[in-house]
Amino acid sequence: MSITTRTTYDTTAKPALHDPRTPVRAKLAAAWASFMFFYIYVDYLHLYKPGAIDDILAGVVFEFDISQTFAVSSLALVGIPSLMILLSMALPARVSRTLNLVVAALYLPVSAFNVLGESWVYFYGLGVVVELIVLAYVLRTSWTWPRTAS
Repeated sequence: MSITTRTTYDTTAKPALHDPRTPVRAKLAAAWASFMFFYIYVDYLHLYKPGAIDDILAGVVFEFDISQTFAVSSLALVGIPSLMILLSMALPARVSRTLNLVVAALYLPVSAFNVLGESWVYFYGLGVVVELIVLAYVLRTSWTWPRTAS
């Protein structure tokens, strides 16, 4: 009496997708790009809020008078995360890690500030939540940057 084994083949199985490890620098640059898109679109879509254009034409944004100082400050607030896309890729690892930790930590309250005093809590709340999640990702990715043995 012989024992026979039966072999069955799954002809519907698909090969596994190749999923190479994403470099930390690329993750950080992508996170800052994502942050920038959301940051800019929240500001852009704010223009659809009734009365926003009238306030701008009257020279006021939120509670701030529109001036050169306001414009430079706004440009810096948008420009710094924009530069982080490049700097995350171009700077040496130790400097990039430190800069990502510092800038992301500083932008946590900046992002949270955007929801204060707003009547459109859901709109700004969603914007702030997404921005904070992306910043938390930047912080976690920077903090856990792999080290090499010396």
